[in-house]
Amino acid sequence: MFVQISKEEYKREILKKAWYQTNNIIWSIVFIYPILFTIVDFVYSNDIWLQFAIVRIITVLIILGLYNFFQTKKYNYRSLLHLCFFFLSLTSAILCNIVKLEAQLIYFLTYSAILLFFNLQVFWEPINSVIQTLMAILLLAIFYNLLSEYPLDLVVSTGGNFFFVIAFISCLIPNARYKVIAREVRSQILIEKSNDQLKDQNRDINEKNNIIDSQYEQLRKLDDQKNSFINIAGHDLKNLIGQIIMSNNMLKEEDYRLSSDQKEMSSYISESAEKMQYMLNKLMDVKEIESPEMKFNMEIFDINAEVLHVFKGLQETAQMKNIHLVDNILKLPLNVKLDRVFAGQVFQNLLSNAIKFSQTNNNIKIVTSLQRQKFVFEIIDEGVAIGQQELDMMFNKLKTLNDASASIESRLGLGLSIAKLMTKELGGEMMYRSDDNGNYFRVEFYVIN
Repeated sequence: MFVQISKEEYKREILKKAWYQTNNIIWSIVFIYPILFTIVDFVYSNDIWLQFAIVRIITVLIILGLYNFFQTKKYNYRSLLHLCFFFLSLTSAILCNIVKLEAQLIYFLTYSAILLFFNLQVFWEPINSVIQTLMAILLLAIFYNLLSEYPLDLVVSTGGNFFFVIAFISCLIPNARYKVIAREVRSQILIEKSNDQLKDQNRDINEKNNIIDSQYEQLRKLDDQKNSFINIAGHDLKNLIGQIIMSNNMLKEEDYRLSSDQKEMSSYISESAEKMQYMLNKLMDVKEIESPEMKFNMEIFDINAEVLHVFKGLQETAQMKNIHLVDNILKLPLNVKLDRVFAGQVFQNLLSNAIKFSQTNNNIKIVTSLQRQKFVFEIIDEGVAIGQQELDMMFNKLKTLNDASASIESRLGLGLSIAKLMTKELGGEMMYRSDDNGNYFRVEFYVIN
């Protein structure tokens, strides 16, 4: 987070800080100067304390009036401080030159205290303090010539030397003070602007969190609707399958009237219906297949035989669309330990979808092989590509595709997404692609022999 400070911002904050320090100086003078220094006058110059008490009060009133005037007119605070110091310096310079010799040390020290107080509190460029010090020395020199009755060396030795040393040292203070306060002002501006940025970012985060919460709630409702739909559809399908099984059983009771082909078809209907019933019991809730508690009926079987069974079951469907299924299924038995129904449904879903979306007069090649102790099932369709993006959507659970073509096929990705989930839960791997070469699907399972 990078924060920049404009010159206008910096000048504005510097001025605010300068006026804050000026306020401290003015009000300290108003409340402390007349009382504290009048006490000094009463103790060390008892004969003139009353007159100078009045002078100090008048000085404070003048300073207060200047302060209000400068604030109203928004004049430069430096001029105000120079004027205030001039009036304080005027009184102190006179006293230093008219009091008795034994009291001069005290008054030189009080004069030094005023100068030191200014330089410790004021916030301005060091040259201003140099001007004040020169002004103080000039006033002392003028009133020494006008009012003092003591030799210069005596005046210097009885307090003047302390004043000059303190005045010189105090001129060094504003330079360091000005740099420190200016740095503090810059840091304060940076902190305030950083805080403002953080507040803005926090507000944006809260707004985004609210949007996320709203979207999450919408997704939760959609998920509930999806589960409700699957439950309703599942129960309806169970009733339909029950009717199919019942009707098929009635046919079997009169199998003497059926031909051998009809008996074979009846057997195939019975087997398929039982598989569908088994799967519906497992898949009434789609979330169950993703759950670690999903229970599979694991058994050892020849997976090539299962693929061949699925292949033969879908040949007639392919012929109805004038699609030729090419059999490259291994005749070598390969045993796996899987749930036979779910494994068969994986192949069934992939092949039926390949037939569903393939073009008329197209060839679809079904290949099985043994590669590195893995059974490999492949569907190779070299016709028009479905599209990688559409396949990605079809393999996402319950995603319905918007068909851009004039095809009347309903592209519901539930079958493919279930096949992908079942493959993963059974410990296998699935991959697919769709490009200029056509459509390709691949499933791998470990063999046990």
